[in-house]
Amino acid sequence: MAQQAAQKLLGRLGTIGVGLAVAGGVAQTALYNVDGGQRAVIFDRFSGVREDVVGEGTHFLIPWVQRPIIFDIRSTPRVVTAVTGSKDLQNVNISLRILHRPEPSKLSNIYLNIGTDYAERVLPSIVNEVLKAIVAQFDAHEMITQREVVGQRISLALAQRAANFGILLDDISITHLAFGSEFTAAVEAKQVAQQDAEKARYLVEKAEQMKIAAITTAEGDAQAAKLLAKAFAHAGDGLVELRKIEAAEEIAERLAKARNVTYLPGNQNTLLNLPNQQ
Repeated sequence: MAQQAAQKLLGRLGTIGVGLAVAGGVAQTALYNVDGGQRAVIFDRFSGVREDVVGEGTHFLIPWVQRPIIFDIRSTPRVVTAVTGSKDLQNVNISLRILHRPEPSKLSNIYLNIGTDYAERVLPSIVNEVLKAIVAQFDAHEMITQREVVGQRISLALAQRAANFGILLDDISITHLAFGSEFTAAVEAKQVAQQDAEKARYLVEKAEQMKIAAITTAEGDAQAAKLLAKAFAHAGDGLVELRKIEAAEEIAERLAKARNVTYLPGNQNTLLNLPNQQ
């Protein structure tokens, strides 16, 4: 009897355990988590995509009937590259770095009309569209010198275009801007021509300065000659004699300082110290 009672008790416990396991499995499938920086929309097999957006936390749903679709609403970087034409018909290769995220209140429409891969489907097409419209308003030179203005106009137009799809753009920046080989060669040729022009202008200015210096020197020499002629005419031979005396004094001073020069009296025999010859 005791053995039968124990078997019945074990059977009941097994039945209860199976029931608890089934209930736990059902409860597990009826719960889902939405982490920080995420939002969820619910797809219902009978009513379709529900309009309400589910926030962070643990939530209930009806197993098999309902399914959560999780969206990341944090800013995500993406680089989009496009080739377009400028106002002066130059090919422009431009790359944009875009920080994008979905607008939480429009997640149901995004999933219903576009899908979870909304960025892949929308951003490349609208970036190409906006770039072709904005870049065509500037020539190549303006694209370089007014890069900030170009970036602002692209950002404004692209943000407005993306908002139509429920996409928010937190930041847009131009990371790469290049032109075709023909434009690059033309720029290099222009730089070489400018350098040659600067060199030629320097040579002309140098020649002009040398010419002015030569004229100034010639005018100085002519003025000096006039002054000397005037002095000679006024002083006669006296000025010449004065210059001779000054020159003689200068020569005498130099000879006096020379070591190999000896002064002798004017009436002394220079052969005084030589032995007499018989």
